[in-house]
Amino acid sequence: MAQNFIEKIAQRFAVGLDAGQVVRSGDYLSIQPAHVMTHDNTGAVIPKFRSIGANRIANPRQVVFALDHNVQDKSAKNLEKYAKIEAFAKEMGVDFYPAGRGIGHQIMCEEGYAWPGTMVVASDSHSNMYGGLGCLGTPIVRTDAAAIWATGRTWWQVPPVARVELKGKLRPGVTGKDVIITLCGFFNHDEVLNHAVEFVGDGIAGLTIDDRLTIANMTTEWGALAGLFPADEVTINWLGSRVEFIQKREPAGVPSDRDRKDQHPRMNEERIARLLKEPVTADYDASYAIYIMLDLNTVSPYVAGPDMVKEMTPVSELSKRNIRIDKAYLVSCVNSRADDIAAAAHIVRGKVVANHVRFYIAAASSEVQAESERRGDWQALLEAGAIPLPPGCGPCIGLGEGLLEDGEVGISATNRNYKGRMGSKNAQTYLASPEVVAASAVAGKINLPGAVEPVKIVAKVEAGKKLAPSEEKVRIIEGFPEQITGELIFCHQDNLNTDGIYPGKYTYRDDFTPEQQAEVAMENYDPEFGKLVKKGDILVGGFNFGTGSSREQAATALKYRGIRLVLAGSFSETYRRNALNNGFLAIEAPELSRDIKEKFGTKQLTVRTGIQAKIDFVNSIIEADGRTYPISPIGVAAQELVVAGGLENWVKGRL
Repeated sequence: MAQNFIEKIAQRFAVGLDAGQVVRSGDYLSIQPAHVMTHDNTGAVIPKFRSIGANRIANPRQVVFALDHNVQDKSAKNLEKYAKIEAFAKEMGVDFYPAGRGIGHQIMCEEGYAWPGTMVVASDSHSNMYGGLGCLGTPIVRTDAAAIWATGRTWWQVPPVARVELKGKLRPGVTGKDVIITLCGFFNHDEVLNHAVEFVGDGIAGLTIDDRLTIANMTTEWGALAGLFPADEVTINWLGSRVEFIQKREPAGVPSDRDRKDQHPRMNEERIARLLKEPVTADYDASYAIYIMLDLNTVSPYVAGPDMVKEMTPVSELSKRNIRIDKAYLVSCVNSRADDIAAAAHIVRGKVVANHVRFYIAAASSEVQAESERRGDWQALLEAGAIPLPPGCGPCIGLGEGLLEDGEVGISATNRNYKGRMGSKNAQTYLASPEVVAASAVAGKINLPGAVEPVKIVAKVEAGKKLAPSEEKVRIIEGFPEQITGELIFCHQDNLNTDGIYPGKYTYRDDFTPEQQAEVAMENYDPEFGKLVKKGDILVGGFNFGTGSSREQAATALKYRGIRLVLAGSFSETYRRNALNNGFLAIEAPELSRDIKEKFGTKQLTVRTGIQAKIDFVNSIIEADGRTYPISPIGVAAQELVVAGGLENWVKGRL
């Protein structure tokens, strides 16, 4: 069976497949990623690792620690936390990058961990960035990270894949940031929500690696779980330049690099030669869930916001509105590489930042800053009045110096502008390219002199052919049921957030028992839920079920309440991971969700439908109300977690 690029890489890093099994979208896999990166949240993963009884890391060369989030905090408490993480890294022999080396995602690219054709995960949502190098980067939660440390493995459900064709060539003055703002703003109806995005087309050849990393990084904000570019001549040349650079520098001081003799353990000519000899590409007749096309010739400099990524306006139009800004930011993992800094420096040379504006800059890594200093770009920004911050995350995530205050307006080359993310909830934030940010800092308002005038965007979207339900029988392991039956209880709300499912006021009640969690399940959504639900029910929800925060209790509360499993049109990926990590199934059944909503409407928040449903795991179908609905096969990897009672117990059983 033909496979797309995502399925090909997933096949390579899956373990425990049945003989002859061909991986496809929807499959639950046990995966052994090439690498796993954690940052400041390493401090939270360590006790999880210890609590499951692990005392050593299964493969120290698989694990990377990079301190990057709260690097401006010099308090005794934070320095103690950082010291404990470094000591743990030394004890376990894993690669450790201290505060000041740079943002973890940038390090993963610079140091060859994110390698074309491999799968790399991180406990951070912007691991999508690795896709700019042809590496399948995707986020995991902290429990997954602990599991990988202990066993080398976790699980992954292969998402539906969107094929995004980029045609033509960008006009001068248009950047990769403009491309992803256009994709987010033009296709802003969840077209790629919880998909992996595979970029193709003749337009890719004209995109630099920095452009690609920017676009892949912000597929996260577009709603995707991964954004993958092919590894082409541009990629090979970039890798070659990194190999040449690394050969000349001193060893990085991490265990895997410290004792090198002739070549770096990851960035070396041998790996490039193998990549050329054994490229990983999609089959020509591969299937996709959705097809999108964007003509790059019709992309213009755009600004996203305020306070939302999926609303865009041409910078030329905003310039006419005279939107005064108070702060500007050239920081974060998405747009603080050497070429970004050079572009901003080109704008400000011979000029000064407006008197009322504070313009903050931080390089993506220490190597990026050193290169920018060598070129003279860093100095040009400082001479114009920019305020330097250390290589790291900082204001992008609301930490450290330079946060937005009440009533202020900021323009940023970061990836997110949600209300309150970069400071006050009473501030406004716009997103743009480094050029627009620098020009705005000088003008004191959103501006880009000489900006390419907008033209009509040429783009289209088409649904892919629905994959026929698998005719293969699913192998059922001991302890997992072949089928489950129960009455459907319906909660119609789309985008039902985790606070509705499990109120935030209980989240940090560490002494809250399972019985107490069960009592407050769905309390904020429908106070009557507890009176209507019965043990053994099957909950049917709307679309994007479990959006919002990452609290695990939103899954465990329903499990403890006696719900057999949750069916929904779609799920927040974090919710689904938390559910299965706690041995609780969350299965997408979009047609069933639509049919139940059509039949029962939305007047009642919770409805006992009276419909008895049977979920047949052998044949991957649901039988309900006289109809049959296909579901993705619940493979052995998922079954094992349910039988074990969750990922932590699964790990304990393998130590």
